[in-house]
Amino acid sequence: MYRAAAWFVGALLGAVLLALVFTLGYVTNDSDSGGGSNIRTDGVSGDGTIDFSTLDEIVGILEDQYFGRDTLDEQLLFEAAIAGMLDSLADTGTFYIDPTSYALSLGPSGSFEGIGATVNQQDEEIVIVTPFEGSPAEAAGLRAGDIILAVDGESIAGWPLDRAVLKVRGPKGSEVVLSIRHLDGTTGEYTIVRDEIRVNSVSTTPPGGVLRDRNGDEATDMAYMRILQFTELTPEEVEAVARAAEEEGKQGLVIDVRGNPGGLFDQTLDTADLFLNEGVILIELDDEDNETIYRARPGGAALDIPIVILMDRLSASGAEVLAAALKDNGRATIMGETSFGKGTVNRSRPLDNGGAIFVTIRHWLTPNGVQIDGVGISPDVEVSPGPFDPLYDPLQDVQIHTAIEHLRGIGAATEPAPSSAAP
Repeated sequence: MYRAAAWFVGALLGAVLLALVFTLGYVTNDSDSGGGSNIRTDGVSGDGTIDFSTLDEIVGILEDQYFGRDTLDEQLLFEAAIAGMLDSLADTGTFYIDPTSYALSLGPSGSFEGIGATVNQQDEEIVIVTPFEGSPAEAAGLRAGDIILAVDGESIAGWPLDRAVLKVRGPKGSEVVLSIRHLDGTTGEYTIVRDEIRVNSVSTTPPGGVLRDRNGDEATDMAYMRILQFTELTPEEVEAVARAAEEEGKQGLVIDVRGNPGGLFDQTLDTADLFLNEGVILIELDDEDNETIYRARPGGAALDIPIVILMDRLSASGAEVLAAALKDNGRATIMGETSFGKGTVNRSRPLDNGGAIFVTIRHWLTPNGVQIDGVGISPDVEVSPGPFDPLYDPLQDVQIHTAIEHLRGIGAATEPAPSSAAP
């Protein structure tokens, strides 16, 4: 392993999962005087330290005198103060996650304890979007489109999504009773035993369900994998797909990282290493510009199969590391759109209130020494539309079609590109 507990930002807060798998004190100042000569308006004490009690003082004034004080939400004020502090850093990789969001997020292991389903909120109702294959939710008979009416006999009508999810959550082996209304209008109660749910980070099912070329014919000569994010499970899952592709004699491999927000640092490097026998994977810079160079280890799961990486404007962090590593080492051709441009390594630190703060601890460069933060990686072949474009049709995915044509034609690039960065 390269280093534990470091993250490429973006992997935590995806779809809310039925996981049935972090305060400011307020002091009121009753004075109406504008003189207040003993209060420093800059919040800095005489010895140069910051007096954070000024925040309490401001909240107290708002609660006592603000015209709309009846609408004040202390939690929102608290979180806005934190956000304002972190926003002043001009670093999107350093941010705060509130306790509820952190509790509902998918952790680095790629697993959680729950009933195994994704949910959404529509017209103040909690709707099951997808029961995971093999999950307790699926085994109980829950289906996409089902409405959760009550949990353990308590109606959740009008509840916000996070409150409902927390109500359904619970440890492995415990029971929860859900009252459900199906799409056909029938209702029923379902007793479900919560379990540990493994969420795969890799899928071999392409958009539309079957990998097809531009003519609509099934592309049985090609292998496809979509990396959703980089978790502890990702290298193992990618290796299985890559080895199978080579053993089955596939002519090429499409690696789809469109919409991939990143994930764990070590596991991203391990994933890139599967396709390289030598060469630099990533260059890391600390706050004093000292370099740490991460190189591929000899051997790998798939060293010869031609590769196309599909990328879009939401491919970030770990997805960009993988793309740059394979591009600069001549192992892959990148197609799609210029990526997001997230060139930082971040560490999560849980907070006493149950939330967490993500802190930028290092920057990284591509193997060719290019800083991509705020710039992105440009594709070798620009192709649109993609999944986040209104014109995109999953049954007519022109980016996949172009990748297949490329792999069937000239194969992967034989020479590293001079630069991974967008101009």
